[in-house]
Amino acid sequence: MGIRSVGLGVWLAATALTCLASVSAASASDIAVSTAQAGTHWTEGAARDLIVAIEDSRAEGLHPADYNLAGLKRVATDGEGGALDALATVSALALAHDYYFGRVSDRSDMQWMIQRSPYEAVQLPARLQAAIDDGKVQEFFAALLPSDPHYQALRSALADMPTGAARDRLRVNMERWRWMPRSIATSYLYVNVPSYKLRVVEDGVQLSSYDVVVGAKDTPTPQMVSPTGSFVVNPAWYVPASIARKSGLRAGRGGFTGRHNADGSYTVMQPPGPRNALGRIKFNLENDQAIYLHDTNAKAAFNRDQRALSHGCVRVKDIDQLAAELMSQGQGDPATLEEALAKTQTATLRLPQTWPVYIVYFTADADGSGDITTYGDPYGYDAKVLTALDGKPLQVASN
Repeated sequence: MGIRSVGLGVWLAATALTCLASVSAASASDIAVSTAQAGTHWTEGAARDLIVAIEDSRAEGLHPADYNLAGLKRVATDGEGGALDALATVSALALAHDYYFGRVSDRSDMQWMIQRSPYEAVQLPARLQAAIDDGKVQEFFAALLPSDPHYQALRSALADMPTGAARDRLRVNMERWRWMPRSIATSYLYVNVPSYKLRVVEDGVQLSSYDVVVGAKDTPTPQMVSPTGSFVVNPAWYVPASIARKSGLRAGRGGFTGRHNADGSYTVMQPPGPRNALGRIKFNLENDQAIYLHDTNAKAAFNRDQRALSHGCVRVKDIDQLAAELMSQGQGDPATLEEALAKTQTATLRLPQTWPVYIVYFTADADGSGDITTYGDPYGYDAKVLTALDGKPLQVASN
């Protein structure tokens, strides 16, 4: 979870491969040697700024003690030197990592698939050194945090929240935002799984909202960023092998057909029509998880308050209206959608523009007006994040 007892050289090598991977521990003496070799020199003024920055981490839902605040204060009283250089560098890079990538590195059992470039991590030591040289250590740390209004709203709410479960929920969701890419599109589709809603956002303004059904607890919808530039009217459903096996689907049942493939696999397909599980429209998404937005022939599910029911894909209520809304943007022609829906043949229509689709998981999130709304936790992820967020602190030797 984040970077704790680890040599700087080991940390740099590991983050060059993946910014999300955990790295093995090293002894405190290894840390001192590797950081000294790195050549980072801390002035007394830069060290004071680092201490302030670590204290300010409380406002981000983190624990200043996790960055060896007490030890750093003791070493700083002795002035500049190798001991300060070693301890300050390790503390600073640990805080920088947690601000920029999040403290919780192991997200594998929470279906978090939104990736960040590993090269971003490699740049952090050089950026830190430049901040020390320019006397802008506090500015360096502030720039690492998300600037998105969702994060800022959570941060403002945290400032007024006393210790307790409500505060922990805000901390957990601020952590999730630190996992997010720092560059977020201004126009996008936003599916927050616990909210059971899809929002259409253009130039930062919410245009509309649609009820959705998301994955059940044992088949959770993964979190991902996946663009869509087209959709299919009257789609066929090529059933993923995992769903076919689990549901016992085979040719001859429910209108399904099947075929044996040259590689020995078996494909089950449900043709277009009123019984098709995808309904009339399926939005194509670019991902390797077979996740997409689609209609459904099981409309009654939208009447339920808790709508974690699907095999993982996102079912959208009134998806024909969503398609019409997106087709009306720019130079689009909604008439082509009407013509396709009037027929029974399968047709693929291009959208006037490609929309990033953010499928995320926030149990506390800013709504269209910027106010914080809390939701349930259908997959039970909050406790996992909180446990890791409050886990083992940085362990380094202090002189």
